[in-house]
Amino acid sequence: MTNQITKADVDANSQHWLGLEGKVCVVSGAAGGIGSAIARVLGEAGARLALLDRDDDKCRALAQALNTNGIEALALACDIGDIDSVRGAVQGVESAYGAADVLVNNAGLLRPGGIEEIGLEAWNAMLRVNLTGYMLCSQQFGHGMLKRGAGAIVHVASVAAHHPQTYSGAYSAAKAGVAMLSKQIAAEWGPRGIRSNTVCPGMIRTPLSAAFYEHGDIERRRSAMTASRRIGEPHDIADVVAFLASARAAYMNGAEIVVDGGLESMLMDLVPRPGFEAAAAAPVAR
Repeated sequence: MTNQITKADVDANSQHWLGLEGKVCVVSGAAGGIGSAIARVLGEAGARLALLDRDDDKCRALAQALNTNGIEALALACDIGDIDSVRGAVQGVESAYGAADVLVNNAGLLRPGGIEEIGLEAWNAMLRVNLTGYMLCSQQFGHGMLKRGAGAIVHVASVAAHHPQTYSGAYSAAKAGVAMLSKQIAAEWGPRGIRSNTVCPGMIRTPLSAAFYEHGDIERRRSAMTASRRIGEPHDIADVVAFLASARAAYMNGAEIVVDGGLESMLMDLVPRPGFEAAAAAPVAR
């Protein structure tokens, strides 16, 4: 038997439908666009937040803004690719709140570079943050979860985990590794009360990608590649992460949820098919 919280417990004891009141939720890469949205959604659900980011100033500013709005948030400078830094963050969280109930692995790094010319240093730097960092955080924050016999880990990967994103260095390889790391954790720790799931975002408008949409008709062209005909926003990812972090997803373990507005469903529309374009647009005869 484990101490894992069930949906029935949430219904009986919680005012918010997610049942995250008072839960200690750790978010890495919290100062970024998706990370800050995740922090806000979890905080609005009543969670106590530990915000990790290499950018200490932005992380502290986010924590202050959340605290001003009545959300309990602690900022901790952390380089998730460095084991000592992660251990320090674990100590900081446990000193302030106790062991983590939820870990959201969200920090990420994207650098251009094709396979032909990428150097080992650049390759390792990408893997260090995008994959190794997720393992280190899962391992170190997971100790407390395993001791208690309950916990949830949500990894933010990418649709690039399923498709090569050319000239992006080790990004796709790392994100594919994250998806498998999540399943590995689920398989090993599931019997001990830990859930591990992955969210794969598609095209999301963040401060890092904002410059793309300043060029001509890029937004229109990108939107046209999705079934929903729009670019995603950080809250689109945050809402799904919060669900997976909660007991509402109590029977989800080792799962991947693609949040891309139907981008992956549009693959065949990128293939020229003379005659079918008009057929698709014509009304159906009855």
